[in-house]
Amino acid sequence: MSTLPRPIATPDPAPRTGAAVGPRLVTDRRRACVANLVMQAAQTAPSAIALESDTEQMNYRQLVNRALRLANHLTALGVGPDLPVCVCLERSCDFIVASFAVLLAGGAYLPLDPAWPDARLQRIMRDSASSLVITRGKSAARVSGAGHHTLDLDVASKTIERSEPLAEPVTVSRENLAYIIYTSGSTGEPKGVEVTHGNLLNLIFWHRNAFGITSRDRASHLAGIGFDAAGWEIWPHLTAGATVALVDEETRTSAELVCNWLLEKRITVAFVPTIFAETLLDRRWPEKAALRYLLTGGEALHHYPAPDLPFTVVNNYGPTECTVVATSGVIAPTAGAVTPPAPPSIGKPIANLQIRILDDQQRPLPPGQVGEIYISGTGVARGYRNSPQLTAERFLPDPFSVKPGARMYRTGDLGCALPDGQIAFRGRVDSQEQIHGYRVEPDEIVCLLNRHSGVASSAVAARSHGSAKTLVAYVVPREGATLTASALREFVSASLPHYMVPSTFVRLAAWPLNSNGKLDRNALPEPEASNRIEDGGYRAPSTPTEESLVQILQVLLEVERVGADDNFFLLGFHSLLATQVAVRVHERFGIQLGLRHLFEAKTVARLAAELDRQIVEKLNSMSDQEVARYLAR
Repeated sequence: MSTLPRPIATPDPAPRTGAAVGPRLVTDRRRACVANLVMQAAQTAPSAIALESDTEQMNYRQLVNRALRLANHLTALGVGPDLPVCVCLERSCDFIVASFAVLLAGGAYLPLDPAWPDARLQRIMRDSASSLVITRGKSAARVSGAGHHTLDLDVASKTIERSEPLAEPVTVSRENLAYIIYTSGSTGEPKGVEVTHGNLLNLIFWHRNAFGITSRDRASHLAGIGFDAAGWEIWPHLTAGATVALVDEETRTSAELVCNWLLEKRITVAFVPTIFAETLLDRRWPEKAALRYLLTGGEALHHYPAPDLPFTVVNNYGPTECTVVATSGVIAPTAGAVTPPAPPSIGKPIANLQIRILDDQQRPLPPGQVGEIYISGTGVARGYRNSPQLTAERFLPDPFSVKPGARMYRTGDLGCALPDGQIAFRGRVDSQEQIHGYRVEPDEIVCLLNRHSGVASSAVAARSHGSAKTLVAYVVPREGATLTASALREFVSASLPHYMVPSTFVRLAAWPLNSNGKLDRNALPEPEASNRIEDGGYRAPSTPTEESLVQILQVLLEVERVGADDNFFLLGFHSLLATQVAVRVHERFGIQLGLRHLFEAKTVARLAAELDRQIVEKLNSMSDQEVARYLAR
């Protein structure tokens, strides 16, 4: 049996006293390393389960041994402090092992979601100047190219397994990079946020202290790997010796399935997107549920928890530029209040961060007055990758600090201080939007749309879609151009992830302008039959099953027409609606469609064929009386 290398001892930080409750950060250069904290947890309990999925279970000894061998291979390829390494793998144990290996080698991991279009993957790799990408299988061909080395784990697995493990984590300082996350950019290009070990350690120690994390905890990993919340789900728990459980892809698209999964896996601490949290807060939970904390964030929370929930609900706020979480607060139950007086707050600043509400002259505003949110302290990231001008615009010198070189991040979010010191979120200064938990800069979509040969100019706005938001693209066509919705969607989808693809396209002859000659966004019309860009190849439903499915989808998508051969994902359908479709199909037909069927079918015609097949199968298994009763419904 192999033994683990001895980590450098790093005692848990003691909480401070007084107003600034939080961890005392590690200051020794040799100990300022997230990877070393995971090593320490592995040394304490090597047989404890570190990672768990439906297909794999890995204890801490296995996690460390696999990561150390890969880390040794990475150092031989030149990985070291402040060097970014792209990790293009599905959400999996392998992704966590690879990211851990990069940290052990002293590098900074940069997650690339294989679900992103090739153009976005290539653009990020070029912008980050990464010389190495870790990937496997079909993704290898998509991310290969001049200027960087592609490490295909399927090809190199035997070589890595035969490698000697790295003797100990490469020494890094708190100022060295831990990871880089790319977010939507207003310039039309994604921007990479550089997060240091000091930034990440502050998040880790705050989280562990705030929620009492121990090795007995079981934490969920639901976030997409390109979302900064994924790091929040992983590192605070692995450094504490807890278990990180990975949810499968079908389950993570349904609030109902997520709830059942949390109960089945006895998860004690879970982060879920706001739109899921609001659904879960309305459910009845068993008193003996293992869940202690339900954490949420990413969009404005509107619901309060019921008094009988067996766990604590915590609302969190923070831009990627401030290491995931800047404020956090427990949401108290409403004790049956039908209409709460205001949406839940976003809490108070976490340890070692400060929040200031400033006016347009960057002067402090008194409680109750709305201004822009500025964040300073240990969580403020280094800046944007290879973008000094943008960094200077958003990461400003902190005039309220006596610390040399102190900076504050200008969020572009609006808020106000409440009498009890908590912060109330009041929207955005600019047009940035939160779509399905992802931060989206509409200008990035506009920049891409304007490159289409048939588009003279465009604008993108978010419209309410039930409890969520969808993107609407407004287009002024070039003279003589013929535009179709499917062509525009395919053009955008080639470069942007699914959550940035507009669900609706509206044709305008000219832009509504205000008195200053600028676009009047308030005057942009609502999508309707007279202005919506449609496709010419419409086919009406031709069977009763197709007709029923079209009716269901038209209501849920809030569109007037869905063709039998239309790709409903290109009409604004997304994973969060899948469960609602399945429920309505079951109510109407008595058939339990799996989410897999929706994702595979993509059109009403194919989904109707699958539904008809299941109906015939059901009828064949029934008696004559049962058939009669079924048909009568």
